[in-house]
Amino acid sequence: MSVTHSFRENRSRAEEYLSRYAAGTIGHFIDGRWESPEDGATFENLEPAENQSVGNVALGTEQVMDRACEAAEAAFLPWASMNGAERKKLLNHFADLIEKRADEIALVESSDCGQPIRYMKQAALRGASNFRFFADKAPEAGNGLSLLQDHHTNMTMRVPIGPVGVITPWNTPFMLATWKIAPALAAGCTIVHKPAELSPLSATLLAELAEEAGFPAGVWNLVHGYGETVGRRLSEHRAIRAVALVGETTTGSHILRQGADTLKRVHLELGGKNPVLVFDDADLQRALDAVIYMIFSLNGQRCTSSSRLLIQNTIKEEFLSALKSRIGRLRVGHPLDPETEIGPLIHTEHMQKVLTYVEGAREEGAIVAAGGNRREDLGTGNYVEPTLITEASNDMRIAREEIFGPVLTAIGFDSESEAVTLANDSAYGLSGYLWTRDTGRSMRLARQLDAGMLWINSENNRNLSSPFGGMKQSGIGRDGGDYSFDFYMETKNICIAHDTHSVPVLGQ
Repeated sequence: MSVTHSFRENRSRAEEYLSRYAAGTIGHFIDGRWESPEDGATFENLEPAENQSVGNVALGTEQVMDRACEAAEAAFLPWASMNGAERKKLLNHFADLIEKRADEIALVESSDCGQPIRYMKQAALRGASNFRFFADKAPEAGNGLSLLQDHHTNMTMRVPIGPVGVITPWNTPFMLATWKIAPALAAGCTIVHKPAELSPLSATLLAELAEEAGFPAGVWNLVHGYGETVGRRLSEHRAIRAVALVGETTTGSHILRQGADTLKRVHLELGGKNPVLVFDDADLQRALDAVIYMIFSLNGQRCTSSSRLLIQNTIKEEFLSALKSRIGRLRVGHPLDPETEIGPLIHTEHMQKVLTYVEGAREEGAIVAAGGNRREDLGTGNYVEPTLITEASNDMRIAREEIFGPVLTAIGFDSESEAVTLANDSAYGLSGYLWTRDTGRSMRLARQLDAGMLWINSENNRNLSSPFGGMKQSGIGRDGGDYSFDFYMETKNICIAHDTHSVPVLGQ
């Protein structure tokens, strides 16, 4: 990976990569072929740094999605029947191709969704790692248990569930798509991918790589479009046996309803309003670094961001003073500038939503201690200052609703029990962060906090074998390692008699 160039070089190379998308219509990929819309219907793709067009994207319809689902259904049995070692070989080859085009992926993704290039440098490599991890597990994906009884032996095995729908968001679309698609393919499922319409280029790149890698036609399908049309059709289609979503909680509710008639299995990785609890016995410098990183990296557009700072009152003034000073030094700028720490938000409407929350905090009596404004000096892009809200209470909208931007809300507490109450007083339960040197407290709060994932004295650290997912309105199910195969596969039990037991006799 070599995206270590100057801003000017990065921008020149990104424009070269993007030019081929801007030259025509970005199409669907169905049954091994690229398609443009028959009726010519498209939507415009805007990059967020200057709100300039990066081409037109095919606008999918229900009929287009039907073809994609039917292609995945037709390709399923041959793909599921393929030897696991062969799938491993193909998935590792796919990872090789990701690494080969890693510079392009990083520059295109940074341009398309506004994430600073300093973070996107690793996005492609993490995508390749996701494929290698699950590729290596493909030969053993069907393995089960042997359960011996006196007269019978029960053995379990897993088989792929069928064609699956994968719906991915716009914040780190390339990496999150690989996190879903890699285990599905390794398990023997075929996929239909519906990416977020605000960041379509990563999904297009992935489908291009799938074609280059030589996946059989119909194994990998891509349909662009809006959630209310092609997304809904994907969730409803009879051929699709499961839907994996990374997205908003409201979208997850829609998918549950849409899949109900066909009893689809769903895996929902949804929103969060994640607390970071800082006690007065913590290593405050490390805690400060982690608090800043986990809310302001990736422009605050991260489901696991620690957007609620719960700070013990004995250190509150000291910690917030240091925090405010550091926030003032964060570098906001163009995503392709290697010096940039915070880039533009994904879309103008989203920027306005974030700023509305800040204004609402003022109206509710909180203090905007740092930031809170649009960076108009940076031009026409969707730039927002990193923002700190203090003197807030946990019943304010700023503390209860997911903002998905560079906004941190600070709330003081006195005791451990009060900290737990504040942390759990939320509709969400995705992740939590705890800073303390007290081992006993760490163990107590690990049990008490409503979070599917908890990091103690650490920022978000990913381990591909560990379960990833949330509680309450933050989702259903877990990703990672064998947990992914539990979703993408059905478990069968086979009972084999030893011919030593007495069979009940009737009718003699």
